[in-house]
Amino acid sequence: MERRALLRAGIAGGLAATGLGALADPALAADPAPAFEPARRDWRPVAADVRNELRQTWNSYRRLAWGHDELLPVSGGFSEFFDDAHPVGLSIVEALDTLFFMGLDRELADGVAWIRDHLDFRAVTQPVQIFETNIRMVGGLLSGYLCTGERVLLQKARDIADVLLPAFTRSPTGAPYRFVVPSTGETSGTQNVLAEIGTIIAEFGTLSRLVHDDRYYNAAKKALKAVFDRRSALDLVGTTLDIETGAWVNTTASVNPPVDSFFEYLFDGWDLFGDRDLKRWYDILTAAVIRFEAEEFGGHTWFRRVDKDTGAVRDRRTSELTAFYAGLLGQSGHLPLGTAYFESWTSLLDRFTLLPEGFDYSTGMVTGPGNQLRPEYVDSAFNLWLVTGREVYRERAFEYYQRQKRASRVPNGWTIVTDVTTTPPMQGDLTSGYWWSEQMKYWYLMFSGTARFDYRRNYLSTEGNVFRGVRR
Repeated sequence: MERRALLRAGIAGGLAATGLGALADPALAADPAPAFEPARRDWRPVAADVRNELRQTWNSYRRLAWGHDELLPVSGGFSEFFDDAHPVGLSIVEALDTLFFMGLDRELADGVAWIRDHLDFRAVTQPVQIFETNIRMVGGLLSGYLCTGERVLLQKARDIADVLLPAFTRSPTGAPYRFVVPSTGETSGTQNVLAEIGTIIAEFGTLSRLVHDDRYYNAAKKALKAVFDRRSALDLVGTTLDIETGAWVNTTASVNPPVDSFFEYLFDGWDLFGDRDLKRWYDILTAAVIRFEAEEFGGHTWFRRVDKDTGAVRDRRTSELTAFYAGLLGQSGHLPLGTAYFESWTSLLDRFTLLPEGFDYSTGMVTGPGNQLRPEYVDSAFNLWLVTGREVYRERAFEYYQRQKRASRVPNGWTIVTDVTTTPPMQGDLTSGYWWSEQMKYWYLMFSGTARFDYRRNYLSTEGNVFRGVRR
């Protein structure tokens, strides 16, 4: 059987086993793959350099912060992301599939062993965000399982998802409470933002498929529906929802944080599971975003913030995190708009070594001068390259790699930048957990051509976790 047909049969069979078989759309796997342009250079030395940078930083993490959540590479210390008293090895979990793709199998085995012997998320006594826990911990463990077949990773992922699930099932609307205390199960946070309500279905749906339990998928889909059903007459959604009453708390419509990945996961639920409801919801809401938020300003394409009920402009501030949207537009059939938006972000690199956290495109003023090792620009370059096969996106990604390496490289690895407007950029002291999962993986996959990744049929989550496309 031809490889794509095998993939279609495997995906549909897995969904059928979980009761999600009706969501599998065979046409998804039949889409024509892009014809990749011939490489303009030998990218293998770049891939080797990316791999070496990650391995060196991993060695620093092993030496200075092993088992703790994040490395402080300048001071040589560590910090915890969820609970200062209970590290959960966040960087290990985030790195699993990246280590696999890079062929760093000994390091991967060490990470799996630490998780097996030490990871106990239920020991965390502080409130944790449902969103962050899902995309980082559940997602990282699931992709690690898909890469290694180590059952303990799947078991740990399900255990954490079970900690999160009551935040959905206890909600009167189906939109989740924002926080849960893993050690007690107490939920809190009755006001929640769209990204945190809706960035769940890729992980929960993958878990449902793997463990044959529909509850996770159904809870995540119900949360998305709770937002869609409360759209305005203009088909716009706001920013913040009261999850108990269903009333809008913040009525600003935007593709910026804290809304951004809500749209991503509507499309991803269709891409991964063939759920036609999610595709319809995505198309309706995206048409409204393009109509009321997209604009040409100063010769570039941007997305403004507007009132969801009237469409009136509220401001033109944007965030580097929104750079991901260029790739999503390209993936979802809006390629000209996506490429134009990517070029808008690229134009800022004439002014700054790295993209600033915040920018007002109406004034040209920086509203957030740092760069927390942000991956979104590279994420879009990667996805636009996969969609179009054009070498220009590898060239752009390579240029950004050189820039970030110069700005962020320190003896113990890579660190955040606190001010991109200075020369040289001012450094902070943190290797962000997502650095292990996101841009280092994007760069390596773009430059290596590794046989461990299916370049024609794949899926990466908002946290860079690979749920489809692993070749073992």
